[in-house]
Amino acid sequence: MIGPFSEEKRKIDANHCDLKVFTDRRFVGYWVLWASFALTLPGYAQNDSIALETVVVRGFVPEKFMSGLKIQAIDSASLTQLRFQNISDVLSAFTPIAFRNYGPGQLSTASFRGTSANHTAVLWNGLNINAPTLGQTDFSTIPVAGFDQLSIQYGSAASIVGSDAVGGSILLGSKAPDKPLSVTAGAQRASFNNYQVQETFRYFTHLNEKWEFSGKTAVYNGKMNNDYRKPLRRGYLLLPTETAQKGIVQDLFFRAKNDREISAHIWLTDNNLVLIPDDEMGREMTRTTAYRTMLRYQAGSLAMRTAWVRDIIDYAKGDLSRPDHSVTDKFASRIEKDFMLNLGDNVNPVSIKAGGEWTHYRSRVPGYAQSPVSENRTDLFLLTRWQPTARIITSVNLRQGLVTGYNPPFTPSVGLEYGLVQKIRYDLKIKGSAGRSYRVPTLNERYWKDLGNPGIRPETGWNKEIGLEQAFRRAIGGSLRTSATFYHNRIKDWTYWNPSSGFRVENLQQVLARGIELQLNYQRQIGFWHTGLDAGYAFNKSSQEKAYDNYSQDVVGKQLVFVPEHTANVNMFFQYKLTRFTTQFQAASKRYSTSDNIQFLDGYGLVTLIGETTFRFDEFRMHLQAQIRNVTDTFYLNVRNNAMPGRSFALSLTFSYDSQ
Repeated sequence: MIGPFSEEKRKIDANHCDLKVFTDRRFVGYWVLWASFALTLPGYAQNDSIALETVVVRGFVPEKFMSGLKIQAIDSASLTQLRFQNISDVLSAFTPIAFRNYGPGQLSTASFRGTSANHTAVLWNGLNINAPTLGQTDFSTIPVAGFDQLSIQYGSAASIVGSDAVGGSILLGSKAPDKPLSVTAGAQRASFNNYQVQETFRYFTHLNEKWEFSGKTAVYNGKMNNDYRKPLRRGYLLLPTETAQKGIVQDLFFRAKNDREISAHIWLTDNNLVLIPDDEMGREMTRTTAYRTMLRYQAGSLAMRTAWVRDIIDYAKGDLSRPDHSVTDKFASRIEKDFMLNLGDNVNPVSIKAGGEWTHYRSRVPGYAQSPVSENRTDLFLLTRWQPTARIITSVNLRQGLVTGYNPPFTPSVGLEYGLVQKIRYDLKIKGSAGRSYRVPTLNERYWKDLGNPGIRPETGWNKEIGLEQAFRRAIGGSLRTSATFYHNRIKDWTYWNPSSGFRVENLQQVLARGIELQLNYQRQIGFWHTGLDAGYAFNKSSQEKAYDNYSQDVVGKQLVFVPEHTANVNMFFQYKLTRFTTQFQAASKRYSTSDNIQFLDGYGLVTLIGETTFRFDEFRMHLQAQIRNVTDTFYLNVRNNAMPGRSFALSLTFSYDSQ
């Protein structure tokens, strides 16, 4: 049957494994020197703070009202460099987010600031695409080819985003092309008989004097056969798997000169994972298919959106011809209006966005006590942004959610940014925010037969953070940006599939996540030479603060399972003209595999080398890239206690055409 909580169930199963105990003293030593340096600088994330003027913007841009929150935008060059990989590869390389990975091509979920997989909202053009049955997104099923823009919002943003945005939010966006024609086609071949192919068409034209039309059509297809030469590494099994992934993306934009826009977006994706494919009795298939469609309309300060999403999960074990079939439909509509509130002749106006969103879920799952089940959700929100002086930006946001059978809490938030120093060559800014968060229980948590709990309560929490950001426009011959952010996030009524009651879901925990994030970005360009460094480090202490039953008394104060206290990433590149060499390093400290913190998986550090060059032929380009992953052949284990593959290689070739 389709499991009620794929990530949680595997985590519970792993807790009972006889794991080999390791130590990670070496990991701490690796980072003492770097952390000592970083602590002397308030760090900065890539385009960490997005300062927007008080203007009407196209589409859903929540960053405008996120004053005081930490936001990191991944640039297009980084997305292009990792075009054949999935979003978890990008986030692991450029952020300190920890991932719970079950293996290549398998389930990959985020532990955002010490929270669980259910506490990260994933938005596609403003629409939350987390599966309502599981309440999470498998990041291995989201390839970079599926979107144009990627931003990461750290900490709670429930007042802006809604449910699930407890640990943070991943913001995916589509961008309207501005060139007459752009065509890209490429393929990647990697170790273990893995391959990826992609084709993308972008186009733009003027229909008449008033209207212009643009769009993007992208298709991708890949197969991870994972044909390992040896079945074991240091006595641990390399789990045999096969993953096939394909999809199509279609974006259409119609824009008028009188500030009107109509856009349509379609994203169809299919991901088929088979564990132990050669074992006819023990093999296990999980196929996830998503049909995502959206229609948006904007006229001046009025914006409307309607969307339909269908999530399908097919699960089978042994005989794969007759899988359990789960279907969930989501219908969503949103309307919002921008206003400007004048406070006086010499005072900047307040930017206001008011609106509402209605969502209807309908789900048919074989494991539910009743089928189908349906639910309605309504959200009313008021977002404000005010910049009274050149130094101060503030936001006050309000949201009230209404859910069938539930009463989610009123969700306010306030954010403030203040420019301590504003000079031509140097800026120093302090920012902070405080806001309430909530998470509506998933459909599995309520309706799963015997294990579900119709009376489960929504999770609620309060997130507080404060940070410093500084920017040197001329430092060591280039530009240097750094930031340091301290956060404190307390979550009450944390749901837990309780082993002491037969894994029935309960509001069993109160969790406190707190820590610090440091980030640094340096860029320098002299003539044809371009160098850059992007580094991040996070310390996170995430533990159960209160116990609601005798079973969990002994885990109070202990680090949550599979949440590392230390994570780090470093990206360093050197580029001459169209040739670039990149070194990527990512690391995580030990991860406890049992809630009493007795058994754990060792920490690890991974190094990736990327070399690439581009050849120009007028309007044509040929891009050649080679990757060496896990250069040091580091041995480490995944969440399932299986060995991860060692050193591997990938070679890609991409052809492109851009009309002028």
